[in-house]
Order: sequence, then C-alpha cells, then structure tokens
Amino acid sequence: MNNQGPNLNSDTYILQQSIKIENTMLPRVDSIKQIRTKIGITQKKLASLTGVSTSMINQIESGRSQPSYNTAKKIFDILGDMEGKSSSHKAGDFCSKNIVKLKPTNTLHDAIKKMHHLSISQIPVFDKNEPVGIVSEDGIVKHLADVGEAELKHAILSDTMDSVPPIVDFDTPANVLVPLIRYSKCILVSKKSKIIGIITASDTLKMME
Repeated sequence: MNNQGPNLNSDTYILQQSIKIENTMLPRVDSIKQIRTKIGITQKKLASLTGVSTSMINQIESGRSQPSYNTAKKIFDILGDMEGKSSSHKAGDFCSKNIVKLKPTNTLHDAIKKMHHLSISQIPVFDKNEPVGIVSEDGIVKHLADVGEAELKHAILSDTMDSVPPIVDFDTPANVLVPLIRYSKCILVSKKSKIIGIITASDTLKMME
C-alpha cells in the first residue's frame, strides 16, 4: 500500500505556521531561523541576499513581524538554493509522472472507491488541467463525522475537497521536499507552468536509499 503519511525525521523545518497565497504554500515562517543557522549564515547575510533590513529578519525570526508573501517566498527561495547546493537530486527525480486525478464533479463515494482500488490515501482534484484541491482519507473521515455515511454518495468534491497541495518546480532541491511532505502529505510538481508529477511520502523515502 502506498501509505502517504509516514513519520519522517527532518530538522530542516519546524512547521508551525503556513503561508498560502494563490494556491502556493510555503514552509512555516518560524522555520527560517532554524534553516538559517543550520546553513551557517548570519541575519545580516540573509538580509543582504533578500534585499530587506537586518532588523526585519530579526523581527520575522522572533515572531514580531509577519512577512508579505513575496518577502517570505524570496527568503525561502534563497535558503532553499543555498541548502540545495549540497544536494544533486531534484523534485523531478522522485515524482511519479502517472497522476491519479478526480474532477470537482466526482463524489466522495467515487473518491473512496478509487482510493481503495489503488491503495492510496489521497487524490488531487483537477478542473481540466488545473489543480483545484485534494481529497484525502482524513478529509473523508471528517466529512463522514459531520454529515453521516448516507451523504457520501451525494457529496461532490467541489463542496468537500481540501485546498490545493504545495506546488514545486521540477528543479526544486530534493531536501526541501521532506518538510512539505510532513505538512501536506503530497506535493505537485510543475514544469513550464504545467503539472507533470506528484510526490508522496513514500517517494521521499527514495532519497534515503
């Protein structure tokens, strides 16, 4: 069974607070200090690379300031690039190209049958070629507790699905993936703005072989 939620050990990120804008999810902002110190750069150096003041980095790391999405993305891009230089593997090396999909018009009952048949625990939902959400075993159980089993055959995914999982570029360093998997359990991989693969927790285990 492709169980998509094993307990992976990683000291790269502490996932306690997320930023999600325009269907793109970033790691938790309170992981910045841990990543920075692990890489071995100062607040002043990170500020210089990011184009913000040292005091701003200090405020972000201490929780006294919430960065904008663009600032947070730039910080994580820089940290990921610096950390990724020690890793030759990319997201595209591990992603599965055969993406199992559902449509917003499918029902939860459809999702359950497909999960059971394929022995998977979550399926992304696509409207044509665009990801619009995800349905998971956890989400189905929660919905079941809220409305009861009789509603499963009639509940459509557009009304019950969870938000879109993180989307990373094909060339994203592999060691950035584990903390995202710990939070979302799967990641979609894009190349030239097109979704071309999916990474699950079992895929990230290949990095440890």
